[in-house]
Amino acid sequence: MVDHEVDTPRGAAVVDADPADRRGALPTDGVLARVRAGAAELTGALRRVAEHVLSDPEAAARATIVELAERSGTSPATITRFCRAMGFEGYADLRLGIAAETGRARSAGWTVDIGREIQPGDPLERVLGQIMAADTRAMHDTAALLDLAQVERAAVAIAGASRVNIFGASGSALVGEEMQFSLHRIGVAAWAWSDVHEGLASAALLGPGDVALGISHTGQTRETIELLAEAGSRGATTVALTGFPRSPLAELADLVLLTASQATTFRPDALSARHPQLVVLDLLYIAVAQRTHDRAHAAFRRTAQAVDGHKAAKGAIA
Repeated sequence: MVDHEVDTPRGAAVVDADPADRRGALPTDGVLARVRAGAAELTGALRRVAEHVLSDPEAAARATIVELAERSGTSPATITRFCRAMGFEGYADLRLGIAAETGRARSAGWTVDIGREIQPGDPLERVLGQIMAADTRAMHDTAALLDLAQVERAAVAIAGASRVNIFGASGSALVGEEMQFSLHRIGVAAWAWSDVHEGLASAALLGPGDVALGISHTGQTRETIELLAEAGSRGATTVALTGFPRSPLAELADLVLLTASQATTFRPDALSARHPQLVVLDLLYIAVAQRTHDRAHAAFRRTAQAVDGHKAAKGAIA
């Protein structure tokens, strides 16, 4: 069946965008993570192609462009547009990328299509295996998606900043607080804000030389978008940590740090993204510490000494 419907994503920028845009060329690794992240922003026929590829990556890697079009109920022209939307020049590049990734997955001992369905009666051993498999894949996908040049630029900006504001809501707020604590321990003046009123007041006081970091897996949390936009309007360098490269949060940020997630039945995407987010922020924190080594080392030593007296004495607990 050939599809004749309009198959544009939400916002033509997904199809028309240059894959080597202001955030640098897309990575050649993590093809399926890229498709998974981009699928949420596609509609119509393009969305069906993405879903078909994700449902059976190995079959997609073996299929010709005509076969994939027939199986997804679209057309070869739609397949070509889908490839360009994902940052590939054509179908051959997409096929090679998927084939290479599925081959690496087999050699690594875990499958691309993780069985993520967890039933209420499943034994904890199986649940643990599912969670570990999903998190392992999410870590690999995040490493593939992450643009280290963006991390470098963010680290340099934070290392030289007078103030760092971190914005997030709900679970993202918890991740932001972890980052604030880490930066504070090495002498970086950082604040984490989850209340929109307090966050806006703080963002309004930022200026050139300051940094604002917005955390949202979907990139669509209105409060976080508003807070990052306010900081950017004051001249601060804005950084987005998100799973969607063309989300509203990512589009307004100067720098974008991408994460991937692998949802399970009882742990949806937003919760599944927590560990990859922490890994990326840990990398960013260490990069900042590297660039402020002497100051960071001295600050960490002093803060460690300050709390040392509140640790239980050795042998005091039976």
